[in-house]
Amino acid sequence: MTVPTGPAWRRLPTNDRVHPVTRWRLDPPYGRLRAVATLSILPVTADDLPFVREMLYEAAFWRDTSGAPPIDEALDRAWLALYVEGWGRPGDDGLIARLGGAPAGAVWVRRFDDEVHGYGYVDESTPELSIAVTQEHRGRGVGRCLLMTMMVQLRFQAVAGVSLSVEDDNPARALYEDLGFLPVKAVDGATTMLRNLA
Repeated sequence: MTVPTGPAWRRLPTNDRVHPVTRWRLDPPYGRLRAVATLSILPVTADDLPFVREMLYEAAFWRDTSGAPPIDEALDRAWLALYVEGWGRPGDDGLIARLGGAPAGAVWVRRFDDEVHGYGYVDESTPELSIAVTQEHRGRGVGRCLLMTMMVQLRFQAVAGVSLSVEDDNPARALYEDLGFLPVKAVDGATTMLRNLA
């Protein structure tokens, strides 16, 4: 990395919490470059499940949660509960994004069958993906990082493909398309999309 030199530049103290790129700051009167929080992608643990439930709520009511039912009431509904209820069964897998140690988003996959399944169901061998990012961190690339990491992880597990469901007016659809998800069916204003991982 080439580091700027001159009287305006001052090196920040070096420590394990600061990324090398962020150890440099432009002092006044030239302005200031602020160090950004470190982004970490970690596996979902039992302690993360309350946050995963929050992210499921955000994903289901992505337009506006202010008019939505309370989270506990909403997640008691069968069509939502099936995405997280009894977490830890075979095929369940998830990742948490943390910014500066605080949770910022989650992505998780679960396999279903022909009798009980989510909106993005394709078949029993294809896990369905759910994802959400906290409102304050949307539009900053957190969702893209989560999706790409999950797809790499599924490839290492020899999973052939992953599916999801997205409402047609959800801005996240552009991200899914950019990452190679293709539409396979459309029902009532939502589209099931599939990403081949083979």
